[in-house]
Amino acid sequence: MAKRRPPTIHGLAIIDKPAGVTSHDVVNQLRKHLGERRIGHAGTLDPDATGVLLVGVGYATRLLQFLGGLDKTYIGEIVLGTETNTLDSSGIVTATHDMDKVTLQQARDAAQQLTGEIMQVPPMVSAIKIGGKRLHELARQGIEVERKARPVTVYSFDVGATTETRILQFTVRCSAGTYVRTLAADLGRLLGGGAHLRNLRRVAVGGFDVSQARVPLEVQLLPAVTAVRDLTQVIVDNETSAKILHGRVLEPWTGLPPWAILDTRGALLAVYEPFGDGQAKPVVVLAEAIA
Repeated sequence: MAKRRPPTIHGLAIIDKPAGVTSHDVVNQLRKHLGERRIGHAGTLDPDATGVLLVGVGYATRLLQFLGGLDKTYIGEIVLGTETNTLDSSGIVTATHDMDKVTLQQARDAAQQLTGEIMQVPPMVSAIKIGGKRLHELARQGIEVERKARPVTVYSFDVGATTETRILQFTVRCSAGTYVRTLAADLGRLLGGGAHLRNLRRVAVGGFDVSQARVPLEVQLLPAVTAVRDLTQVIVDNETSAKILHGRVLEPWTGLPPWAILDTRGALLAVYEPFGDGQAKPVVVLAEAIA
């Protein structure tokens, strides 16, 4: 088997994912467009959803682990009175309810009950594995299994009126791992009926927002170091740089870990974390310093 050539293009792309394609489809588009195989994404978006998808190219793929846990912000619409098997507008209607008398204030009060640290049951259409099978694979076979509720944090859940009857608009900022379609369904139940999600758009991942995003074929690569801009950054001299590129355990630095280690040119060398008694070890060491 021929050895895969090392990547020659490195960076972070902030993609505005269109509707109707998977996050993996976007990766494949970029592989063809950029001529680079080593590409990955942080934080899957559903095919029907649009918005911010963070994509690493080249050695920057090794930095995606520091982006997956960032908070997410979404906007979209909640359709009161109709439940679907997928909890969103792509599914089959499973129940209907008369919710014409629900007021906006009642909806806002219910949204407040879903704000803060809450327990959430993952939907059957999620990618979580139970018994070695992904839930969405079981769902396609018509199988539903018991799922344990998981803790998530909803920092804000604001709902407003629209010009359409029984349609609410919303903005939610939440922790990684929160299912917005489940929030929509739970809101419907709290209001005495049911609901589903439609027109979901992710407008921010951490400090990366949709104003910076580009469609896949208009991609603009940001320096790889952008992926770790929220970490404590430490600039080291040439002697220390050589040790770091060999993965040496070193004395820890000041500031909150993990530490993004840069050389004197501002190129990223590695990311280190605390280790043992007063030491620091590499989480990621790049094969070469990259900007």
